[in-house]
Amino acid sequence: MSIELKTKYGQIEISNDTIAQICGNATVDSYGVVGMASKNQIKDGISEILRKENYSRGVIVRKEEDQIHIDLYIIVGYGTKISEVAHNVQHKVQYDLEQIIGLKPDSINIFVQGVRVTTP
Repeated sequence: MSIELKTKYGQIEISNDTIAQICGNATVDSYGVVGMASKNQIKDGISEILRKENYSRGVIVRKEEDQIHIDLYIIVGYGTKISEVAHNVQHKVQYDLEQIIGLKPDSINIFVQGVRVTTP
């Protein structure tokens, strides 16, 4: 499945994997985020921190009618304010999507799957 954007020059198709990779990179660049959690292991109650090449596994891109929804599964650092981290992630992902591909998602949902202690 892909997202279709219509511009004055023609039509652009962007795969969900590409959008997920952009979202994953923006998410882990946000303050307080330790890593992405795999959306597949959430059912089992196990959360693992994904390596850089797998960030898109912690992102779900959904297109419902003409709306685009993004679900992010993250692990935050211990001692950070979770609501503030989630808010910052939403803004960073939205900004990056608008700047890189000109896409404005209708919703960015954050699911905090765990808290990890990080060593300095």
